[in-house]
Amino acid sequence: GTSKCVKITGIAHQGKTSSILMRGSNKLMLDEAHRSLHDALCVIRCLVKKRFLIAGGGAPETELSRELMLHANTLTGADSYCFKAFAEALEIIPYTLSENAGLNPIGTVTELRNRHAQGEKATGINVRKGCITNILEENVVQPLLVSTSSVTLASECVRSILKIDDIVNAARNG
Repeated sequence: GTSKCVKITGIAHQGKTSSILMRGSNKLMLDEAHRSLHDALCVIRCLVKKRFLIAGGGAPETELSRELMLHANTLTGADSYCFKAFAEALEIIPYTLSENAGLNPIGTVTELRNRHAQGEKATGINVRKGCITNILEENVVQPLLVSTSSVTLASECVRSILKIDDIVNAARNG
């Protein structure tokens, strides 16, 4: 049909599930619509699991990076190095976001870092305006579970790599 919405009625035993039928002009458009729908459903799943929203736009990653860097400065040796490396790795998220928005990533992340150092914790990259703003005032939010999951998975990945590295080094030395 030509309508944008098709409603199927008359189901005898209607359950608590829904079906979504998608149409597209070609396979590429259909695949992109499928990916977008999957992303949206993942956001809903995150909100159902943990009902908290936080600032988006790279704000939480920038703040976490700043706090880890401050903590790293109180440490010495390998501990300090590890904390600094993890803090720098977190800045990849706002860097990539600004790059994808067509902004100068180095300048944007530097400005974002400075604004967070001045206490503007809700400051993030506003992709629509192409600048850094208070992202909560713009209603750009993300589920807390997205950020906590990404940090947890990254930490677990690093631990696994370090364990493998220890095993390899022990095998070489033993």
